[in-house]
Amino acid sequence: MPRPRLGAAVGRLTESKLFFPLVVLSLILLFDLIFDPAFFNLQIIDGHLYGSLVDIFRNGSTIMLLAIGMTLVIATGGVDLSVGAVMAISASVAAILINPDIKSLVTDPDLTVTPLPIVILVTLFVATLCGVWNGMLVAFGGIQPMVATLILMIAGRGIAQLITTGTRIQIFYEPYAYLGNGWIVVPVSLLIVGGVFVAAWLMTRRTALGMFIESVGINARSSFFSGINEKLVKLFAYMFCGFCAGMAGLVASSNIRTSDANNIGLNFELDAILAVVIGGTALGAGGRFSLLASIVGALVIQAITTSMYAVGVPANALLAVKGVVVILVILVLSAQVRDVVRRLVSQAPQAT
Repeated sequence: MPRPRLGAAVGRLTESKLFFPLVVLSLILLFDLIFDPAFFNLQIIDGHLYGSLVDIFRNGSTIMLLAIGMTLVIATGGVDLSVGAVMAISASVAAILINPDIKSLVTDPDLTVTPLPIVILVTLFVATLCGVWNGMLVAFGGIQPMVATLILMIAGRGIAQLITTGTRIQIFYEPYAYLGNGWIVVPVSLLIVGGVFVAAWLMTRRTALGMFIESVGINARSSFFSGINEKLVKLFAYMFCGFCAGMAGLVASSNIRTSDANNIGLNFELDAILAVVIGGTALGAGGRFSLLASIVGALVIQAITTSMYAVGVPANALLAVKGVVVILVILVLSAQVRDVVRRLVSQAPQAT
């Protein structure tokens, strides 16, 4: 292949939103390979696939779910700070539906007051309503997204506590626990992520919705004069983000088998936003987005956490180390670094 054509191909590769997140993820995994060669070991036990790589995907499922919804919100030029609180509300709603009598501890793994399909549907409906609330404030109330969603971020955990009267409800119902702990060769939570991702991808890449979202993010006023109802587009983005947060709340609460309103989803909104930014969607500017790149960004966040534990970083120092690594990742993904890479690539064909 001639060098100019090769340089053009490399240039298109670096322009892809997937390129830099994959590079960062590869560097993290390379670090794991150097410091812990057993990190990549995989084994099948009782028909289940186990290993550190599987743990990254399994433990990152909640962040991936949040990142899918957050991508659409940030693509419209907004942001949703309430997804962690919505996770807590969802966990409380699901727990109270399974066991409304809080004072009695139901330990029967086969007993639930409300059928599981109803539990899931009602929980997702409540989470979606939370997204509608945020969308109404942003789209129709004209409130800045950060302020509008901050309201539910602050009040959400209080609402979750009110639902369960401040009690951590233990969930013993095994079919519900299957959402976060079940396996069909791979973790069930990954299959849930895959289903939500495919649904979001079909909506945004096989209909005009994705183009409308990007158009509103680039210039909402011009979109309005082009015949796009930018308010409904924003409302849908926040509504879908609430739905994804509800699904993440179901997975998280079924994994730990309790409705812990204080800790479920705590600070997850920051991880979700960072995952989307790593995926190449511009925070505050909106516009072009890639759902798959956001998924890779979520894996980068989880890989950092898993890697730190694997090399022996204590839990009380994890946040500090994670902060340093995140700063380095953001620097690598900065526009200045991208410009340098593109400049080197464009000069490559002339090299002798």
